[in-house]
Amino acid sequence: MHLADLYQKALTAIDEGPAGYLSVEEGVFLFENAPMADLMYIGNELRKKQVPHGKVTWIIDRNMNTTNVCIANCKFCNFYRIPGHEEAYITDIETYKRKITETFRYGGEQLLLQGGHHPGLGLQYYVDLFKTLKELFPKLKLHALGPPEVAHITKLEKSTHREVLMALKDAGMDSLPGPGAEILVDRVRRLISKGKCGSQEWLDVMVEAHKLDITTSATMMFGHVETVQERFEHLVKLREVQAKKPGYAKGFVAFIPWTFQDVDTLLTRIRGVQNLTTPDEYIRMIAMSRIMLPNVKNIQASWLTVGKQVAQLCLHAGANDFGSIMIEENVVSAAGAPHRFTSKGIQEAIREAGFEPQLRNQQYEFRMMPELMEEQVIDY
Repeated sequence: MHLADLYQKALTAIDEGPAGYLSVEEGVFLFENAPMADLMYIGNELRKKQVPHGKVTWIIDRNMNTTNVCIANCKFCNFYRIPGHEEAYITDIETYKRKITETFRYGGEQLLLQGGHHPGLGLQYYVDLFKTLKELFPKLKLHALGPPEVAHITKLEKSTHREVLMALKDAGMDSLPGPGAEILVDRVRRLISKGKCGSQEWLDVMVEAHKLDITTSATMMFGHVETVQERFEHLVKLREVQAKKPGYAKGFVAFIPWTFQDVDTLLTRIRGVQNLTTPDEYIRMIAMSRIMLPNVKNIQASWLTVGKQVAQLCLHAGANDFGSIMIEENVVSAAGAPHRFTSKGIQEAIREAGFEPQLRNQQYEFRMMPELMEEQVIDY
């Protein structure tokens, strides 16, 4: 393989279609051999093709958790509690009301709602919850659950992914996030998240969601036990699912890669696994995500896990989105992610990087900045 040939192939893949996409092996070769400047250039050129408006988007939302009870036993998670634990909880309606009201005051309109694999919460619980929240807050957007939770509910109900997704959509779910992907290779999943659905089931849930015209996003958590080859297998699997989506569906509207956060996790304490991902490596992965996913329009830089300065560099390597100010986030933070932004701070960071900030919704449609909104107060 020759770098010059792969550069040309990467730059024309969007126009060539699936036949022109880079293979796993070609992606690995580029990642391991191309100079950083070249990868950043190609990623940036492809961003210009896919997102020609040149703005960097961001969103105001809140991450809330339905419950911290979980039986998946993921070795990278400090958030969950086993059933019966003294710290176990299920969020009550009064808490939702208070926190959603606060979110609207901060200018947000969306709730990112996720939780654990609670053995006692079936489909009816989520249907009732979604309906109640939409009745209380008709303008609220629910970016809710994820493929592992859908798979868990499906097993509890002895149902199908399609039936569960249809019921959730009818109850008010607006879009489906992409958590729990980690690395979509079962060797890795057996080591770090054995209690979750396998890689194929994660992908199958997304295929059904796209058939139902449920907009989704895709993720990757890397920097733990996976190989570079497995990262690129993950990207190709996502690309293949996106290629199957019906013409009327957006499918994966965005891809968000982030690094394993290792503070006090079982994966670190028992297996000695640490996040050794460097800023250089993260920026290279952002560029390669843009290169390997020609059919996914938006690439998000995870400032939550890599910080402001690295995320800003990613905007010159193919990323076009800065994600959320995250009024509340509990899961990744519990494993050591220290970074925070206010709405003012995230816009300043985007401008510092040389771009125009643009508020968006989960469908990546532009929003006007709310005229009356409170600035979130965060202790850094």
